[in-house]
Formats: sequence, structure tokens, C-alpha cells
Amino acid sequence: MPEQSNDYRVVVFGAAGVGKSSLVLRFVRGTFRETYVPTIEDTYRQVISCDKSICTLQITDTTGSHQFPAMQRLSISKGHAFILVYSVTNRQSMEDLHPIFDQICQIKGDIQKIPIMLVGNKSDDTQRELDASEGQALASKWKCAFMETSAKMNYNVQELFQELLNLEQRRTIRLQVDGKKSKQQTKKDKLQGKCSVM
Repeated sequence: MPEQSNDYRVVVFGAAGVGKSSLVLRFVRGTFRETYVPTIEDTYRQVISCDKSICTLQITDTTGSHQFPAMQRLSISKGHAFILVYSVTNRQSMEDLHPIFDQICQIKGDIQKIPIMLVGNKSDDTQRELDASEGQALASKWKCAFMETSAKMNYNVQELFQELLNLEQRRTIRLQVDGKKSKQQTKKDKLQGKCSVM
């Protein structure tokens, strides 16, 4: 498939089982899957508003294992923005993000202009190993944004992607396509107030 210049590529990194796919699927499809299915690499597309025109938000959900270093390097070099996910229930999953962040710095050079979100997922879980303050401290050290989410409870998922787009300084990007409702929403509006006798 030819590469389109109006694609905005977001790459999601994190250890296995932190909920990367759950966050992406919750955002793109509004669904949540209880069972864990390991990902090799999946790409999802969503139409968004970009510089007063329409472009495609392309989200790459990467593998949690480090079996494919070449794929990881390629994802970083093609990415416009990055979401680094750890689980608040697993301290090691935060440690696992350090080499990925270092690699983003190495490949991208000056990362001050690159939108990066550090995300503590599974914030609904009571078995916490990490406080929000620890995520905030790491984000301050890395000079990136921070947010806690719960894909399961649909907490801060939409906000995460909107905030990431807000960090983009070179273009104006929004999840909402200017004044246009989704087909489902338009259909819902049309159906409202009408009843059918069967």
C-alpha cells in the first residue's frame, strides 16, 4: 500500500501485557477484550482533522517482546508521535520503557518537538506497584506528557489520544473532523424522535 503524506503515525510501545492493544482497541472500536492475546504488530486507522483538512491517524500497536529490533527501529523512524505504556501493577514494565525511550532519542535526535505520552495503564486495578507520582517523575525527567488510563473502564482513553495530538506543534490536529459527525451519529440523529409502527 503506498504511503500517504497525510497520514499521522502514532506508535504504541510497552512491555507484554501492559494493555497496549486494549487501549488502541478501546479508542478505535470502543471494545475491551478480557483475555490477553499477544500482538506481533497491528495497525489501525482513524480519520481525523489535520490543518483544516482530513488526514488519517495511523496507530501502530507494537509487539511487547523485543524479538524484532528491526521492526522496532522502523516503527520509530516512521513515527510522528509515541505512546509509551506501562502497567501500574508492574514496576518492571516501567523499567522496560527506558531502552525504548533511549532508542527514540537516538533515532529521532531532538525529541523536544516530538509528541511523547508516558501512560500508566490499568489505573482501575487495586494491586498497584506504582503511584501516579512515579509516572509523573519519569515524565518530567524525559520531558514528556503523562497520563494514567484504564482501557477496561474506558478512563482517559479518548483524552490520551487527543492530548497526544495537542502536543503536535507542527500541525493542528484534532480527533473531531470539522463539523462532520460520524455516520453512526448522523444516523442516530435521524432516528431520534421517529417511531415506527410494526
